[in-house]
Amino acid sequence: MISSEDRKKMLALARDAIDKSLLRQDFKVDPSLMKKFSNAQGAFVTLKEMGELRGCIGYPEPVLPLWQAIFKAAIAAAFDDPRFPQVIEEEMKDIKIEISVLTVPKLIEVSNPNDYFREIKIGRDGLIIRYRGFSGLLLPQVAPEQGWNAEQFLNGLCEKAGLPPGTWRNPRCEIFSFQAEVFGE
Repeated sequence: MISSEDRKKMLALARDAIDKSLLRQDFKVDPSLMKKFSNAQGAFVTLKEMGELRGCIGYPEPVLPLWQAIFKAAIAAAFDDPRFPQVIEEEMKDIKIEISVLTVPKLIEVSNPNDYFREIKIGRDGLIIRYRGFSGLLLPQVAPEQGWNAEQFLNGLCEKAGLPPGTWRNPRCEIFSFQAEVFGE
């Protein structure tokens, strides 16, 4: 569990990274923050404007120190999410930041695709699909927000990866689950 004080620091880091980028100002990360969040961990930063998705980018695998994953994901969510135009300064007052700190994804091994329904817990698990060079990820909060059951979650995951719904039934398809600690402004 991440303390409420550390959550505030991570949210401030994400907001400052975006604000300084918008103003084209140099940004120095507090060395104590870098030290405290130096362990590699997956993380996503989600931006919502008036409750609607405005950007979401992150690192599913622990490839960067947590502070750096949050810093880079915040900037990418604001300026590099291909689904949205770049955030502009005037929008920031209406944007709320949400951070998801991820566990390491684990392959869900099933002998029958219908076994996924038993293995996936809506609201707890996020999912990653990998199949023939395609991949997609949905955070744990997506299924409850959409009102999806496990089958709808898997089909939504396929669509996110650019695959037809039902691709998850193919035995060559890999489905990974992960959990996340989610907090926001």
